[in-house]
Amino acid sequence: MHTEYNMIVIALLALLQILATDAKLSAWLKHKGPEPEETAVAVAVLEFPASSAVLRRRKREWVIPPIRTPENDRGPFPKHIVQISSSFNKEAKMVYSISGEGADLDPKGLFTVNRNNGSLYVTRALDREAKDKYVLQAHSIAADGEDREDPMEIIVVVIDMNDNTPVFIQNTFLGTVPEASAMGFEFMTVTATDADDPNTDNADIRYSILSQSPQEPVPAMFTINPVTGVIRVNTAGLDREKYPEYTLKVAAGDMQGEGRVGTGTAVITVTDSNDKAPKFEKTSYSVSIPENKVGAVVVKMPVTYGDEPQSPAWTAKFRIINGNSGGCFAVNTGPSKQEGIITTVKPLDFEQNSKFTLLVVAENDVPFAKPLTTSTTAVTVNVLDVNEAPVFDPEEQIISKPEDVAVGSELTVYTATDPDTARTQKVTYRVGSDPAGWVSVDGETGLVKVSSPMDRESPFVKDDIYKALILAMDDDPVPATGTGTLVIELKDVNDNAPTIEEREIRVCNKQSAPVLLSVMDEDGPGFAAPYRVELLGDSKNIWTTVMDETKTGIRLTLKTALQQGDYSIDLRVYDNLSFYQDSTILASVCDCTGDKVHCPPQSLSPDLVYYCTAE
Repeated sequence: MHTEYNMIVIALLALLQILATDAKLSAWLKHKGPEPEETAVAVAVLEFPASSAVLRRRKREWVIPPIRTPENDRGPFPKHIVQISSSFNKEAKMVYSISGEGADLDPKGLFTVNRNNGSLYVTRALDREAKDKYVLQAHSIAADGEDREDPMEIIVVVIDMNDNTPVFIQNTFLGTVPEASAMGFEFMTVTATDADDPNTDNADIRYSILSQSPQEPVPAMFTINPVTGVIRVNTAGLDREKYPEYTLKVAAGDMQGEGRVGTGTAVITVTDSNDKAPKFEKTSYSVSIPENKVGAVVVKMPVTYGDEPQSPAWTAKFRIINGNSGGCFAVNTGPSKQEGIITTVKPLDFEQNSKFTLLVVAENDVPFAKPLTTSTTAVTVNVLDVNEAPVFDPEEQIISKPEDVAVGSELTVYTATDPDTARTQKVTYRVGSDPAGWVSVDGETGLVKVSSPMDRESPFVKDDIYKALILAMDDDPVPATGTGTLVIELKDVNDNAPTIEEREIRVCNKQSAPVLLSVMDEDGPGFAAPYRVELLGDSKNIWTTVMDETKTGIRLTLKTALQQGDYSIDLRVYDNLSFYQDSTILASVCDCTGDKVHCPPQSLSPDLVYYCTAE
């Protein structure tokens, strides 16, 4: 009960302490006289918790409520704000001190304590905007030096006063509003800030309009939301041509508009609205364009305006609303923003359609501010016939033939048609590109024949494919030529016998190591490996041969000792279809042993000396 009673007393006294003054303490700080006596004004008393053990320290068991004191207090200073009392002050002489923010930490000396009676003072006016709270530690020590109390935390909260005027965040706010805006249209916001406590009325701002210039056509063309600062149109009648700009003087008052007032300026520019439709200078056009041209300019269609130049309401855009079902045309706005330009996006075909009639409408980049009649123009496009090149069908013709097809054999008939159906023209043919000179074409019929033997293994053949270009020409005074590609897939035949790549070898004449010979065949799979080999003539008495595991290499071994010298070896190699070829290899036999081939100089012919060394 004693503790609860103390807490109630402390709370009540904290409400009274903001009015407390102590003239004696102020005089003492000014003249450095003796410590002031207790003030007669009631202040809160903060008592260290009682202890049942007189000579023993006791921890606090409750939290001291914050001490509240107003900012900008006029004094006099020092001002008594709270009384600190020890639970042992009746048993022993206690000495009080403080530490922390505003005591022995910056800002030092802001708070002081009477070391004899525990009176806590503030020495000068506080500023909440600079610092809104101070945390101190109060200490109570017996005069004989024994520490009787644990430090007690004291929080001093600075109470906000309305000492700051609202300030607009900009010197001048700039906004724009379309002349055709309806009543209630919101178009800009003004904002002010207040440095006072945002949780109090001291920073609760309300906005208002003080004046409008010009005051035409009515003095209250605009209104402002008092809470948000949003400015909106208050009445219809904005006219850019008559009143292109308004200046508003606006106010921001704290205390919900009843306190301090700051002023600012809002400049409003009235912008042009799209209230006039673009109009074509001509209601119809007739133009001619050659067929087959893509990206060709068909016509340019200027328009006129009544809106403000260079504004969004002044920039034109165009649409083809009829006559472009095939998507052959496109219309775009020209660089001047004042004309529509029609171009071709697909080739026109005189034989299919010799005339188009397009209906074009002119609009703006921004919607009309009110319903308006749009302007249209009709464009008649006459397609001009031009001499078109004959067209091969297909553009690339693929045929497959054996590579050994006989010279003079017919390969295919490759013809083109003339798209100029309105003209009577004759088409003739010739070979355009034939890298190997293998084909010929009949000029009248387009019949393609073999003119010289073809070879799949030729360097002109890539991946079994040979290509020749066939040309088709009409007989117009200005002839046109079409091109077709003849693709010949050459089928392989067994027209190449296998050969041995190595032409010379070296071996020792004693315990010689086998020599590996590589076999190659220019034919494709099915006409090459696996290979087999046999020795011819006297070679079979001196050498032995065997195919390796892959059947693509020959292991050649000397089986009879020979004197050092050069010898010929005759071999016959077969492909898998027994197509063969004979090959002769020069073997240099050296007086050495094993696979380290070395030919001593003294054993060579005196007329011609050979030096054989191991690789």
